[in-house]
Amino acid sequence: MTRIAVLVSGGGTNLQALIDAREGEKLADGELSLVISSRAGVQALERAQKAGIKTLTVERKKFSALEDFDTAISCALSEEKIDLVVLAGFLSILGKKTLKLFKDRIINVHPALIPSFCGNGFYGLRVHEEVLKKGVKVTGATVHFVNEIVDGGKIILQKAVDVLPDDTPEILQQRVMREAEWTLLPKAVAMFCKGEIK
Repeated sequence: MTRIAVLVSGGGTNLQALIDAREGEKLADGELSLVISSRAGVQALERAQKAGIKTLTVERKKFSALEDFDTAISCALSEEKIDLVVLAGFLSILGKKTLKLFKDRIINVHPALIPSFCGNGFYGLRVHEEVLKKGVKVTGATVHFVNEIVDGGKIILQKAVDVLPDDTPEILQQRVMREAEWTLLPKAVAMFCKGEIK
């Protein structure tokens, strides 16, 4: 059994996609063992609790140093004997300790086709705002391994999504989630659990 921790900061729609995949037996031998939120009171925690998954809040704002926050995260993951860490709308940067301890065992879903619209400052609605500003005709989502470079790890899966003439950032965000993120992330997790990616 592959013990999975999902790190979140907000609504938890990608977490819900994983919960749904688990219930549909599409996560191979993956077990959603822990959800950690960097913010208190977010909907992602409610989703996890409703699904019977252990939750923990490690508030980033309560730590003055990234190193202390990172230590709290890595300790929580180690205590639960986590095999795979999934970043699903996690808006904090992981530090060196967690990256080293879980090398090649942390994956992230990014709402664009890396290497476009990625790196520092590119997250959430900002990504889709920039996509529309540039006037590109195709965007999408990427699941990739996490390393010390923001959005710089090896790409696992990508899926393209059309940008339509009347799109707003909010409409485009919903389409990218629905057509790409919510299918790619569970698929990548299942691939990891089956040993198909390393």
